[in-house]
Amino acid sequence: MRVYFDSAATTQLRDEVVNKMAEVLKSEYGNPSSTHSYGRSSKALLEQARKDVAAHLKVEAGEIIFTSGGTEADNLIIHSCVDDLGVERIITSPIEHHAVLHCVEDLAEKRGVEVEYTQLLSCGSIDLEHLSELLANSQKKTLVSLMHVNNEIGNMLDLETVARMCKEAGALIHSDTVQSVGHFDMDFSQIPVDFAAVAAHKFHGPKGAGFAFVRKNTGLRPLIHGGAQERGLRAGTEAVYAIVGLAEALNLSYQNLEEESAYIAGLKQYFIEELGKAIPNAKFNGGCTDIGKSTYTLINVCIPMPAQKALMLLFQLDLKGIACSKGSACQSGSSGGSHVLKAIQSPEELQNPSLRFSFSHYNTKDEIDYVVGVLKDFLDS
Repeated sequence: MRVYFDSAATTQLRDEVVNKMAEVLKSEYGNPSSTHSYGRSSKALLEQARKDVAAHLKVEAGEIIFTSGGTEADNLIIHSCVDDLGVERIITSPIEHHAVLHCVEDLAEKRGVEVEYTQLLSCGSIDLEHLSELLANSQKKTLVSLMHVNNEIGNMLDLETVARMCKEAGALIHSDTVQSVGHFDMDFSQIPVDFAAVAAHKFHGPKGAGFAFVRKNTGLRPLIHGGAQERGLRAGTEAVYAIVGLAEALNLSYQNLEEESAYIAGLKQYFIEELGKAIPNAKFNGGCTDIGKSTYTLINVCIPMPAQKALMLLFQLDLKGIACSKGSACQSGSSGGSHVLKAIQSPEELQNPSLRFSFSHYNTKDEIDYVVGVLKDFLDS
């Protein structure tokens, strides 16, 4: 049996998305910056995709800037805030994606930007009282960068509350929404964020496509130079087929959101219950078992076992056809371990392996039964 429980790393493309992209690749090969009919046809597809994306987020089409993915969008926003908007101080958290953490570390080293980190509650959520103190504690122009859904432990930030706190303090607010757009209704007409980053491959779209939401009149300038594409903010000929695929995937995600989110939430709850029965001393990390305060798409679980056996766990799961993750896919080749778990686990807990299982509507309860059985058999062997 083959089981894919790593949808937080990337998702299976929907058939409709593959078909739409193939159609564009075959027939719509004009450069969207060209003025002839071939170019105008590609440009029309590009702008329709922009309108579709903007409609889902309740924003203006001109506020959507297509990029190669979430990492580029994060870097575009954060670097440009420092370079162009006079940001001298960044508030973030120790459990952000490395697309944010490494970016702010680079700016601290090379540009002297002051970086401060919010404290965390015991469950791994942001301490909003400490954030409030940090916001009140400086006169420097400040950018707050906090992700909406943590990609490893699933904790959800009350983004609207945080955004309003930032507005009251006169700070800019950026959120990595890579794990939430396409999985939750996101109304940016009501959530006053200035910037957000999104990646298509997290909601059954293609890799290599994403976008930055940039609130109008923020004054951001380009990070990539060379052309006037994307409202002048991101030079380079747009990957029209991938952008059309992104928009198609997002359209389908929101058309099916109610049905699919309920189904996936049921799978998550079933996994929690069955794993708890099979391995009673397993401990779920962060707030991932709190359905009301975490994403319905993933769990992260610490499984006590001897250190020598732990070294073989992922290898054995892979041999059994099971795909999951010990952290974000972006750092799975690193031996340093998860920076998220280091921030919330005790030294004793860190000695045991933690696994992230993430789900989509393509998964089934039979797959969960199989995975739980394999884990139990491995522990008992």
